[in-house]
Amino acid sequence: MVYNFAALPGADRTNAMLRRLSKPVRVVTGWQLAATAALALAAGAMSGWHGAVSAAAGGLISICAGLVAAVIAARNGAKSAGGVLVGALAAEAVKIVLAVILLLVVIATYDRA
Repeated sequence: MVYNFAALPGADRTNAMLRRLSKPVRVVTGWQLAATAALALAAGAMSGWHGAVSAAAGGLISICAGLVAAVIAARNGAKSAGGVLVGALAAEAVKIVLAVILLLVVIATYDRA
């Protein structure tokens, strides 16, 4: 596969860009779900129910934050390399902030009683 610098067909429309990214996002999300399930089962075997729930919550937080970052990066209508960089950094910032917020929500609401 050869990489070229030609603009993506339909890149001026957000829905075309999201369609273009949908397969890679689906593949990564599938692998993340599989890893989360496997690690939740392993944590459950080692630590019981609370270990499984904790591992599943952590994996789902990562998956949700990654999906939001992918949508933000795809919606960026950058026309230059600098614009692409700013869009990627903005998506990463949102991903980190969302992950921290979701972690705080889980910590505040999960009752290990």
